[in-house]
Amino acid sequence: MNLRTGFITVGVLLWSLVATAQPADYSWTSESRNSSESMPLGGCDVGLNVWVEQGELLFYICRSGSYDEHNTLLKAGRVRLSLAGGDATAAFSQTLRLSKSEMVVCMQGATITLWVDAFEPVLHVSVESPRAVSCTVDYESWRYADRPYRKLEGRQSSHKWRKPTDLITTADTITPDEHGITFYHHNPATTVFDRTVEVESMTDVKAQLWNPLAHRISGGRLWSSDMRYVGTHEGVYASTDFRAWRFTSRRPMRRQSFHVALHTMQSPLTEPWQQALEQRVARSEGDMKQAKSRTEQWWQRFWQRSWIESEGKAAELARNYTLFRYMLGCNRVGSDPSKFNGGLFTFDPEYVVAEQRFTPDYRNWGGGTMTAQNQRLVYWPMLRSGDFDLMTVEFDFYERMRANAELRSRFYWGHEGASFTEQIELFGLPNYMEYGTKRPEWFDKGVEYNAWLEHCWDTVLEFCQMILETYRYDRADIERYKPLIESSLRFFDEHYQYLASRRGRNRLDGDKKLILYPGSGCETYKMTYNASSTVAGLQRVLDTYIEVKEMQGDTAVSPWRAMRERIPEVPHRMVDGREMIAPAEAWERINNSETPQLYPVFPWRYYSMASDRPMDVALNTYLYDDHAVAMRSSKGWKQDVIWAAMLGQQDDAVRLVQEKLGNGPHRFPAFWGPGFDWTPDLNWAGSGAIGLQEMLMQCDEERIVLFPTWPAEWDVHFKLHAPHQTTVECELRDGKVTKLEVLPKERAKDVKIRLKKD
Repeated sequence: MNLRTGFITVGVLLWSLVATAQPADYSWTSESRNSSESMPLGGCDVGLNVWVEQGELLFYICRSGSYDEHNTLLKAGRVRLSLAGGDATAAFSQTLRLSKSEMVVCMQGATITLWVDAFEPVLHVSVESPRAVSCTVDYESWRYADRPYRKLEGRQSSHKWRKPTDLITTADTITPDEHGITFYHHNPATTVFDRTVEVESMTDVKAQLWNPLAHRISGGRLWSSDMRYVGTHEGVYASTDFRAWRFTSRRPMRRQSFHVALHTMQSPLTEPWQQALEQRVARSEGDMKQAKSRTEQWWQRFWQRSWIESEGKAAELARNYTLFRYMLGCNRVGSDPSKFNGGLFTFDPEYVVAEQRFTPDYRNWGGGTMTAQNQRLVYWPMLRSGDFDLMTVEFDFYERMRANAELRSRFYWGHEGASFTEQIELFGLPNYMEYGTKRPEWFDKGVEYNAWLEHCWDTVLEFCQMILETYRYDRADIERYKPLIESSLRFFDEHYQYLASRRGRNRLDGDKKLILYPGSGCETYKMTYNASSTVAGLQRVLDTYIEVKEMQGDTAVSPWRAMRERIPEVPHRMVDGREMIAPAEAWERINNSETPQLYPVFPWRYYSMASDRPMDVALNTYLYDDHAVAMRSSKGWKQDVIWAAMLGQQDDAVRLVQEKLGNGPHRFPAFWGPGFDWTPDLNWAGSGAIGLQEMLMQCDEERIVLFPTWPAEWDVHFKLHAPHQTTVECELRDGKVTKLEVLPKERAKDVKIRLKKD
């Protein structure tokens, strides 16, 4: 195929219409077989999996931050709704109205509407029917008694693959009354935090460490003035037994409703939690109409600020991108980030891996343990979609951990800077099983005794860069995160000078540069000398931090300029006469299947179709590095689709994005996975979303390039964000740009259109 490349410099604003795009409803017209065929719904920081099975509506409830004593992310329970007296011959439908984030289920002639308040962790369910019907509502819990862990079930917690003997999940407290039921899980004083501190030899400073697990209470209340409590019964769903507390309508009615309010806090006593929950219930009862209006307005703004839509060959990709973005929007104010291994929307694990017949709380790779290498891919696409407010959940997660990470550095090595490892707990220490429970006495106590994770420090740099980019993109207020950025940078400067001073007299190499040894190129190239992923990350974060400080009028940049001078160059190598990016200057072994030699492309963006930097070295790496070629894949966290898009490899980008964002294996098409992790796999989706965005628009410095690797025959209409508070709305139809709006108008001169045509 002969290709010609067209460049069009846009110097005028072609359209100035107000964006009104709203996503289409997503519907089913038949019931589901089980929870794996559920549909997500959420808001605030609450996620529901909703499905109808054998004439009954069921949903799981999950709220961000609901961690038990073992650091498992608990579901708040399962609710089951059935009707009596309806029209059994009526048509069935289940519809997710994305534009306002509500779900409408039509069954037995009744209309059941579910929605979650965007500003409070409260969900509402209403039933309307042309004839009076009776409702039965069951609150179902599998934690009605102490529950022993089964073999391999420890992977849902911080105990992972070697759980302590006789490990149990303690029972919830569940108390029914005439018109409702209150339920909560109250962690004891001693949790996996204490085990972690002990294994990691930090007992001497334990009192100084922030402990978010002790006495944590998570739960809520289900209530209805239209129903009354009638008793309990027991049953089994999937492979898990449960107890149900049943409520029924006081009498058949045409309109009735029930509600669930959630609350989480830390307290050794339950009374403060109970009082706060009662206040939330009272607020909800007095503010329901206003809350519904505020919720709909928030979601309308959410959808108007960004979109990718298509009715042509890219329709499936655009729809699934939208569904993924919706799931992220359901955790807009969470206490903790949307987890890469399922987010708020996991379901019974045996429908993911048949042999894992565990409770609905199960997910592989833990609940409160953050695999940062995966987690980053969930949050990078939020820059282009303009979802800057959602990103602060991840930033706050790191800022809360910072004091513990800094204490770690001082305790183990006597220097400053925040030491953020891979497989990090929500309290800032490495997972104790990944840290290693069988370690030689002589081994550095600050380093994980782990062939994959040793010396993996640098993923925090991506979150630092995200923070800085929210300023470059949106002028976001990032003052509260500057200590995190500075502490993360300081760690590398001080730690590697410290290590050099332990080996010899000089703290820097002969060129006055840091010696980043021993290091790690992701989890793959181990015991590296100046890994390219680390070098490029330090260069980029320092350059951007200096730029942002100067944009803000802050002249106190000399220490950061001095550190920038100490960062070595990204290493290159010659292979078969071709110059390419090296994984590092040297390494001892290859341990995994990542390709850190392409990290200077993404996430560090030194090469792209929008850059004026020559791409030969990066292209050689993508095309001819044996490891990069052998490891190419669309599975899970693999990010080859992003590199292909950024390096102009259209055929690869098209194939990989179709594999990434084509329909997943479950009924809801954006429930991908398990990949390397779990289902729904949010880092699978995130890497696909970034790739799709990069095919449509790439940015570098002031330049914005549209359609750099997008097929001209794929009709599309999108609105994406660029640096300097810029939005670009563009429509491509039949190979021609039919609409282009760039705001602010003066940024139109920086836009180029690049389409590959036959």
